[in-house]
Amino acid sequence: MALMITDACINCDVCEPECPNQAIYPGPEIYEIDPGRCTECVGHFAEPQCVQVCPVACIPVDPQHVEDHETLWQKFQRLHAAAPN
Repeated sequence: MALMITDACINCDVCEPECPNQAIYPGPEIYEIDPGRCTECVGHFAEPQCVQVCPVACIPVDPQHVEDHETLWQKFQRLHAAAPN
């Protein structure tokens, strides 16, 4: 499952640099997560880093983008196979 940022976000800027897939970006009002790039840190870390650093706990699983661990792993592989070394 990809993650999402709720409107409880305080724009503290701590999540964006933690994302190894560059899935977090500033939206019009709050930070947003690109579900096409979010792997919940599968392939990088045991737990999502944005969730770990968020001071207001506003990064839940996105019910619109339900993905199992294998799907997240495949997304990680696609993202990093396309990335320049």
